[in-house]
This record gives sequence, structure tokens and C-alpha cells, in this order.
Amino acid sequence: MERSGTDRRSLFGGWVGNLPTPLALLHRFSITRYLLASIVSLAFDVSLFMVLVAFLVDPGWASALGYSVGIVVHWLISSSFVFPGKSRQGGALQLQRLGFVGTAILGLGITVAMVSWLTELQFSPVVAKGSAVFVSFFVVYLTRKFGVFR
Repeated sequence: MERSGTDRRSLFGGWVGNLPTPLALLHRFSITRYLLASIVSLAFDVSLFMVLVAFLVDPGWASALGYSVGIVVHWLISSSFVFPGKSRQGGALQLQRLGFVGTAILGLGITVAMVSWLTELQFSPVVAKGSAVFVSFFVVYLTRKFGVFR
């Protein structure tokens, strides 16, 4: 696929844009792309979380480690698929990465605090993690959309 100099979509974004209308329409909205990126990242996050909890690692620490791996996966997807054409160059790219890490730390704080708090209240680690995922998803998405990748 050949791209023009003004086409801000990633190669993957261009490919998705050529899908049949119902599927391409899903790609049109950053929230749906962000949701897909989050699902992939969450798979890495929760897999590591569950393995660590099975090995009796404290759920708060396990959620921190899982979330950290998810952060790396999410950056790779977000910068090329979710917000195509929004990546910066040079020093501005470093600031953008710093903003992304800042929002990740915000999400990490929300996740660890909620998992720790809810497990202390005797919720299962899985329910606590699920609740934290829901809250942090929306908070982080909004800060990235209107802050980091504006």
C-alpha cells in the first residue's frame, strides 16, 4: 500500500481503513482502537498478574508488575495504531513518551490502590483487578487522548 505525504495513518491503519465498511467503521474511532490496544495489553497484564498471584506474590505487587508489562505493550500499540500520526519527533517525542509514562503511572496508582484496598476488604484478587481495570481504563484514555496525543 502506498501512502501520500499527507496521509497521517500508520501502515496498519491504512490497511484497516480498506476493510469492509462495518469493520473499517470500528477503526474510525480512537476509543475502539484504544479498547483493542487495551485488550491486548490487558492480556499481558492479567496473565502475569495471575501467574504471580498463583505463586503467592502479594496481589498489590503482582498488579504493579503486570501493569508495568502492559504499559510497554500499550505504548507500542498506541503510538502506531491508536493515535496514528500523533507521534512527535525529536525532543517532542521524548516529552510525549514522558506524558505517556506519566499517565501509565496514574493508571498504575489507581490499579495498585484499588487492588490493595479491595483485597483488604476481602474481595477476590480477580474482582479487585477487574474493578481497577475498568476505572483506570477510562481515566487513562481520557488523559492520553486530550493530553498526550492531542
